[in-house]
Amino acid sequence: MSILKIETELKGKSKILRARSKEVVDIKSAEMQKLIKDMQETLAATENGIGLAAPQVGVNLRIFVASHALELNHTVFINPAIAKITDRTETMEEGCLSLPGLCGRVKRAASLKVAAYNERGRKFKMKVQGLAAQLVQHEVGHLDGELFKDKAEELLEIEKSKK
Repeated sequence: MSILKIETELKGKSKILRARSKEVVDIKSAEMQKLIKDMQETLAATENGIGLAAPQVGVNLRIFVASHALELNHTVFINPAIAKITDRTETMEEGCLSLPGLCGRVKRAASLKVAAYNERGRKFKMKVQGLAAQLVQHEVGHLDGELFKDKAEELLEIEKSKK
């Protein structure tokens, strides 16, 4: 396993972060299993990331991993599709590993149902709400070539603490 380089887009120049990702065809391949493990290790190594999509590590595939801290039933989402979305919304602060130093308030659906495949190729469906719903929408956005800054009410620079 290895820590992958995270793509950043501060000046709007990352083509991979703005491209629609392709469906994963062979979930069980050794290459895909290595990508999943590397993405999980990369996410775990971040200071405060809770999700990581494949385009963020330079791979144009529809896959994202979520932090174990969210207590989701699954932490790997392959070819995710939002099946049902509520009309009720919540506005929450968001940041992104690909937009270091920026945050903003984003209005998203408060709950949704998502269908995806896990790392073993088994399909699952789950209902998520609150922070988990925000995460799924944020990461699916990455897979569609969108960034949270496209939806943010206001972008703010995060001051880095001096150590």
